[in-house]
Amino acid sequence: MSKLATSHTAPPASSAVRLKLRTLLGYACNQAFMFSLFYMGWNSALCVGGVTFERVDLLVTLLLCAGSLTVMRMLTRRVRDVLLSRNFIWCYAVLLAIGSSVSLPAEYGIVSFSLEGLLVGMPFACMLAAWGRALAARPHGETARGVLLATAVAAVFAFLLLLVCSVQPWALAVANLLPFASAWALAGAAPLSGDAAASQGSDAAAKDAQSQTGAGFSFGQLLATKQQRAETARISRKVIAGAALFGLSGGLMETYASDPGMIATPTFAATLLLLALFCAGSLQVVGTPGRRGQSQSEVSSLLVGVYRIALLVMMAGYLFMPVLEPFGVPGDSIVLAGYLGLTAVLVSLFILTAKLTGMDGALSFSRGFAALYFGEAFGLALGNALEIVSPSGNMPFAVASCAGLATLYAYVFLFTESDFIALSCIAKQADRFEDACRAIIERYKLSKRESEILPLALRGRTGERIASELFIAKSTVDTHLRRIYGKCGVHSRQELIDLSERQT
Repeated sequence: MSKLATSHTAPPASSAVRLKLRTLLGYACNQAFMFSLFYMGWNSALCVGGVTFERVDLLVTLLLCAGSLTVMRMLTRRVRDVLLSRNFIWCYAVLLAIGSSVSLPAEYGIVSFSLEGLLVGMPFACMLAAWGRALAARPHGETARGVLLATAVAAVFAFLLLLVCSVQPWALAVANLLPFASAWALAGAAPLSGDAAASQGSDAAAKDAQSQTGAGFSFGQLLATKQQRAETARISRKVIAGAALFGLSGGLMETYASDPGMIATPTFAATLLLLALFCAGSLQVVGTPGRRGQSQSEVSSLLVGVYRIALLVMMAGYLFMPVLEPFGVPGDSIVLAGYLGLTAVLVSLFILTAKLTGMDGALSFSRGFAALYFGEAFGLALGNALEIVSPSGNMPFAVASCAGLATLYAYVFLFTESDFIALSCIAKQADRFEDACRAIIERYKLSKRESEILPLALRGRTGERIASELFIAKSTVDTHLRRIYGKCGVHSRQELIDLSERQT
């Protein structure tokens, strides 16, 4: 029994490395497909009454994707588990491949755009939610660094694909197959069921993270207070509001440098190079994905530097756009690179808030990306409106100024660096609680299911509540609790709590 339990909590090192690599490459494929879908197509326009609306295909896709993510938030956890199961993930990959490959006749107008958006927007939303759950199952430090590295890999791949497409246009079809690679990674990289997502300590986390030692503290310090939970929820709302406004500024720029019938983002190759350099520099700040020994509070503290750099890049693009344009330097590509880098930071924040609040990672991703994409869709519509009402040739710079103002407002008044610091302080509490749990798991060789029940038991959850959260019978919970007591040499919940104090 002891050997069996040990095998559950400590997978072979080679298996853990393969799991990490599979997750990283899979998310990179998901990002590369998003780059292709949003920025590497054509500027499709819709003419209504002599008025031309640009990037209608992207607008419809964003609205359907954001709407699907909003619906995902409203579903029960059991329904989400079904929609994010492995079989459905493969179905989404098929729909994405078809939707990104098929181009319906333009004479059908909004109907064509709606059908194409439906084939792409809804399954892409479900894939995003699945990635939220998979990434949330990994240690936060590993995830934050992995997201940056995956974004860099995706940027380099998309850049090389653009170079090949300049000679062989058919090569862009390769990007349409990326959802299958993403689905393959999701199917094996991390569990997609709700009970696995709910557990706070995954197998990889138990192996990669070590318990802290030093001055003792009472168990009451391990649990977040009511005020800290309320503060986390408040900061989470500010993150969502900031994401919406950042999305608005990004959407405003979608109509800046492209005209109907042209390539959607003419300077996207420069954006990809800048994005890869940004991610490389950011990894120097937070460390490489193979680096260990950093808690999620330390990583979140370092992410504030990445957040600052991303906003600096965006604001530099906005401010110097009129100056750089005569010299052939695409200021809009600088803005877009900063925006995509900022999105990587937001992904890490969505995961961190999910861990701190105990929220399902799929739910956190759904809420965050719904706000981001609704904001981007509104910005795209607003950019079209500004260009329609003003025939002035200087209107593109006015659009850029509005986008820059939205970015600055979000940074100064919505999600600020002080919120980052406050979130880091709350994360320290979670680190100490997780360290106490891991100390017990590793010392007493708890099984995988026992490791999932332990933190819930230490938080004071009743047997009925644990059973409902893990989707198992209460009798099964009682059996595992008795086994935990037996392995730890205690006889009650209070003695288990006392033991956790001594472990630290």
